[in-house]
Amino acid sequence: MSQAIDVQSEAGQRKAKRLVIGISLVIPVLVTLLYFMKKMEIGEGPLRDILNQLPLLNATVNGLTAILLVFGFIAIRKKNIILHKRIMVSCLLLSVVFLLSYVTYHSTHESTTYGGEGFIRKFYYFILISHIILSAVIVPMVLFSYTRALSQRFDKHRRLARITLPLWFYVAITGVLVYFMISPYYTA
Repeated sequence: MSQAIDVQSEAGQRKAKRLVIGISLVIPVLVTLLYFMKKMEIGEGPLRDILNQLPLLNATVNGLTAILLVFGFIAIRKKNIILHKRIMVSCLLLSVVFLLSYVTYHSTHESTTYGGEGFIRKFYYFILISHIILSAVIVPMVLFSYTRALSQRFDKHRRLARITLPLWFYVAITGVLVYFMISPYYTA
């Protein structure tokens, strides 16, 4: 059985930092590998139907995360720390759900090509590229913000959260926008 990290001790903070850095490196590598690996064959039937709905689930999770981030911000501004903690843990859990769903979908489906033209195509790729880059950047920021709160280093948590929150919100909102822009081009 694994042992919890005591993030309030110095040794625990060092362990947490190594864990955050490890997770922050593994996730982008895993996601990048998805684009180069052979896709799993799933055939036809109910499983394929469920897997085909994962992009909609991802957009829904992103949208819900964006809404919860706003409520989390409001809660902390109103000094409702307990509600803020609950909301932020919910956002973290939603991010895990998103990641699992994203990996599952992209391990069974080829990437969808965007079919728009002209300005809208440039706009789509700007949103997509900024979303992808900031998705990788936001992981350590969120995890470091979280571990700083857990270790009750609230001054450092606040400083990092002021940058993390708008970036995380942007990633969540652009995830929804990317879905709506590319969804007409999905093939079952």
